[in-house]
Amino acid sequence: MNAGADREADSADHDADAATGTDPATGTDPATGTDPAAGTDAEWRRLDPRTVRTSLLTVAGVCVAAGAAIGFGIGSMSLFWTLVTVLPASAAALAGAVVVERVRLHKTRYRVLPDRVELTKGIVVRTRRSISRDRIRTVDLTAGPPARFFGIATVKIDTGEQSPESSLSLHAVARAEGERLRADLLDRGRRDGAPRGDGRLATFDPRWMRYAPLSIVTPVLGVAAYGAVLQVARMFGLESDVLWVFDLLGRLGVAGGLALVVAVGVVIGVIGSLGLFAEMWWNYRLDREPGGTLRVRRGLVTARSISLEEQRLRGVELVEPLGVRTVGAARVDAVTTGLRTQGENEDKERKTLLPAAPRGEAERVVAAVLAEEAGPTSAALTRHPVAARGKRIGWALGAVAVPVAALAAIGLLYSWPAGLHLAWIGAVVGAAIAVALALDAYRNLGHGLSGDYLVARHGAVRRSTVALQRRGVVGLTARQSLFQRRRGLMTITATTAAGSGAYSVYDVGADEGLVFADEAVPGLFGPLLERRG
Repeated sequence: MNAGADREADSADHDADAATGTDPATGTDPATGTDPAAGTDAEWRRLDPRTVRTSLLTVAGVCVAAGAAIGFGIGSMSLFWTLVTVLPASAAALAGAVVVERVRLHKTRYRVLPDRVELTKGIVVRTRRSISRDRIRTVDLTAGPPARFFGIATVKIDTGEQSPESSLSLHAVARAEGERLRADLLDRGRRDGAPRGDGRLATFDPRWMRYAPLSIVTPVLGVAAYGAVLQVARMFGLESDVLWVFDLLGRLGVAGGLALVVAVGVVIGVIGSLGLFAEMWWNYRLDREPGGTLRVRRGLVTARSISLEEQRLRGVELVEPLGVRTVGAARVDAVTTGLRTQGENEDKERKTLLPAAPRGEAERVVAAVLAEEAGPTSAALTRHPVAARGKRIGWALGAVAVPVAALAAIGLLYSWPAGLHLAWIGAVVGAAIAVALALDAYRNLGHGLSGDYLVARHGAVRRSTVALQRRGVVGLTARQSLFQRRRGLMTITATTAAGSGAYSVYDVGADEGLVFADEAVPGLFGPLLERRG
């Protein structure tokens, strides 16, 4: 974007003026007295002053919530003393937020140079951070409800390295300035020369929300709701007010009380999972933009924009948790370099290209993302030897035998009949579930080559099918444990700089695995194959 276009956009949109820190009347930067649009991006720029209003609104909401909780907790006191307690603290918090934000705005500057991005900030301790533009992998935009109301967003520029110094955040700039920064920092042009059409690849379908209650989030939210109620009751001394619930459960008997608790927990979990899915994925759009960038936009209350460079893409992973797999759904994750693979959940969610959706839609998105006529994750895979099935059944039964033996031992040593009953019930039910999962895990094993991609599938509770570019494999490892050697099995692990760093083909036949590895990346296992021959 040239300087004249920047100046024209600034005069047409107040957001861009606020983002660059210019005075709408004079068009100059109050900090330097210069016109940022008159030259290059080397001029220092300010954050958007509307971030003060955003922080003020956020703190006001916290004060209202805290004041309501305090007022409820000390309800026995008079209204006068409640106001005397809450209002001065709220006023001090609001004033402090304004002062801190204004000082932060005054002390924070950023600029975009041809070779790097610089940020200087700090009130007590001044810091100056610089990131090379060649190392930038992602530029994400995030805007919560107050920020969306005022038309600003937080821009996170990240190199994907595992260190705090590998990223910098601009909190916050105008939405138009954030979009300009994202396009400018990521537009390096396509280096492969492959003609790929730009445009919309996928759009949110409200019918996908039916998959939300089938995730592990549903029972977790149900249990968390019970814990939160008990914690709040204990905090405000209301334990006696919830005792009637236990009396009601006692009248229903053990089976009836347990059924009621589970039913209420499931209802709470379903409602919570639906709300969480809508917040994260409503307004979802997946686009391929000019310059070779995949962009995911999503969010109902908090808007998020995540960008991935296609030249960093090394494949995709089709993930099918047990719940959504039973109804024929799957999600699509990117296998790409430049994304953190450890740390916060926020970083893990950035790799998701498609939420839980019908399997056919997921396969279509895989093909569109990889610019292939058919997605490699749908290719026919080679099944693994029957010995792999026996290994899984043995390990599954062993995992059940340990707790069952412990319960039986306790029941015998301490003459506890209930322990013996739990032991035999656990043995019957646990063995049935374990064998079923083991057989499913064996059926899901598979490997193959599909064009330029190495494909591997495994898992029962979480079935994963990864399609990894063969040119992205930097090493192969063949591993045999003692149990695998006795059964003639082997695990082949492909090492790559993308995604989790390693993807394995579990329990393949030893000779077949070596041949497969040599076909996937010719030359790496040649000497080993000759020696075995």
